[in-house]
Amino acid sequence: MAAQILPTVRDERGRALRDLRISVTDRCNFRCVYCMPKEIFGRDFAFLPREQLLTFEEIERVARAGMALGVHKLRLTGGEPLLRRGIEQLIGMLVALRTADGEPPDVALTTNGSALAVKAQALADAGLHRVTVSLDSLDDATFRAMNDIDFPVARVLDGIRAAREAGLPVKVNTVVKRGVNDHDIVAVAEHFRGTGVTVRFIEFMDVGTTNGWNLQAVVGSAEVIDRIGAVHPLEPVPPAYPGETATRWRYADGAGEIGVISSVTAPFCGACTRARISADGKLFTCLFATAGHDLRALLRSGAPDAAVQDALAGIWARRSDRYSELRTAGTPRAQRVEMSYIGG
Repeated sequence: MAAQILPTVRDERGRALRDLRISVTDRCNFRCVYCMPKEIFGRDFAFLPREQLLTFEEIERVARAGMALGVHKLRLTGGEPLLRRGIEQLIGMLVALRTADGEPPDVALTTNGSALAVKAQALADAGLHRVTVSLDSLDDATFRAMNDIDFPVARVLDGIRAAREAGLPVKVNTVVKRGVNDHDIVAVAEHFRGTGVTVRFIEFMDVGTTNGWNLQAVVGSAEVIDRIGAVHPLEPVPPAYPGETATRWRYADGAGEIGVISSVTAPFCGACTRARISADGKLFTCLFATAGHDLRALLRSGAPDAAVQDALAGIWARRSDRYSELRTAGTPRAQRVEMSYIGG
C-alpha cells in the first residue's frame, strides 16, 4: 500500500517537518576531539554490527514517508558517510524520489573529506546535489591535532577541489573552539573568499556527553563576524529559506559570503524543521535528545508505507524540543546521544 500524501505535519510549537538528516553509519575514521574523542571511541569501542544498520531500501522508505509529510531536504550523515559501502547507490535511489508537490528532493551529504578526492565524481554521477565538508583549520598541525589521527589537511583540500571539478557545489563547516583553532578563523575565511565555496563557522556545542564541552570554550558567532569583518567588511544577507540554521553574511566587495551557526549564543529552536534518523533506524527530534523512537522494528515488521508515515507524523506532532533555548551554563548534561551516532 503506497503512502498517501497528507497536509504538512507540524509539531506542538507549529514547526513543520522539512529536513531529514539520515545517518548511514556510526563509524568514522577521524577522532575529532569535539565529536568522537579517542579516549572514549578507542580500539575496543563497539560500533553497530552491519545487520543493525538500516538497509538502503529501508532508508528509502523512511525518506519517502517523510517527503509525503512535507520533507524537501535529505542529508546523508554519519559517522563518516563515505565509509558506507555503495553510498552512490543510495544517493541514486533518493534523488529518484519526489516530494509531496512532485519535485525532486534536495539531496546533500556531509563528510570529513578524507575520501572525497576518490569519491567525488561517483557522487556527482549518482545525482548528489551538493556536499558539505568539515574542515576545522587550515593549519596542518592544528588540523592533525583536532582530527586526532594525524590526517593532513592537504588531503581534505584535495577532496574539496575534486568535488568542485566534478560539478558539486561545496560548503565548508568549521567548528570553532577557543584556544584550539580560533586563531585560524580569518585564514579559513580568506582561503575560500572569492572561490564560490561558503564557509559556515559553528559554535562549539554540547552534543552528547563525551566532548568535554564548557561555555568558556565557545567562540560566539558575533566574535567570529567581528574578526573577519575587521579585515574584510561584511553585510548581512536575508535567510534563503525559513528555518535556515546559518545566519548569512556577504563580503561588501562581492567576493562571496560566509555563515555562522549560533546554537549556543543565539538559539534557533523556534524555527527548527529538522528530524534525524540514526544509522540503526531511530528517529530523533532534536540534536540534543536523550532517546529516539525505533522505526527499524516497524520497517522490519512487514508494515506498509502508510504505517511508517503515520508513525513519523505522530512522533513529529508530539515534538516540543527546544533545548538550546533553555540551555544555561549550569544546565545539567543528561546522557544525551552522541553526535557520531545521530549525525550532525
